Amino acid sequence: MWANLPHQMDWITLETVEDWNEAFKNSDESPIVVFKHSTRCSISRMALKLTEQRWDLPDNVRPLLLDLLSHREVSQAIASDLSIEHQSPQLIFVSKGKALHHANHSAIDPVELKPYL
Repeated sequence: MWANLPHQMDWITLETVEDWNEAFKNSDESPIVVFKHSTRCSISRMALKLTEQRWDLPDNVRPLLLDLLSHREVSQAIASDLSIEHQSPQLIFVSKGKALHHANHSAIDPVELKPYL
């Protein structure tokens, strides 16, 4: 019975630009997925819940969660480093220092990331 339940997400929180810089550098070794989340937005809450429910990516893909309202400077660093306009909510797949896929709002679905693995 328990095997059919989705596994709990083990989010790594991004709280500083240094956290982002380390994760970005480590994307050379393991892909990362950044979820930019606005804690005041119902669309963002729904997209986060969907991401958690549909997450079925290999264990080497590290999920990173950014609280946009608390850490705006981290969001700006991500947008600058990846040359991707900031959106909220936003899901970004990064491998080897490059954003291979990004989606926002209702287009967010972690299943869409599988072709990039």
